Amino acid sequence: MPRAVKGVFVECDPSIKSLILNIDSKSHNVIVADLDDEHLVIDERQVENVKRQLDAQLAENTFNPAELDNNPEK
Repeated sequence: MPRAVKGVFVECDPSIKSLILNIDSKSHNVIVADLDDEHLVIDERQVENVKRQLDAQLAENTFNPAELDNNPEK
């Protein structure tokens, strides 16, 4: 019997979509539908979790030039 799941439509860059796909690969409960290169439908209950994980991954992978100024190993 089919069941309905509330979802949130997400439009994003392919790079962000790749990160969301990676998050979903760990738990398989995030993505409801993979529509195309820039569009997804995410389970409504997982939106905050995805935002939190994306923020953490983006912060980890973001270059901050101020960190170079504080590095005494120059």
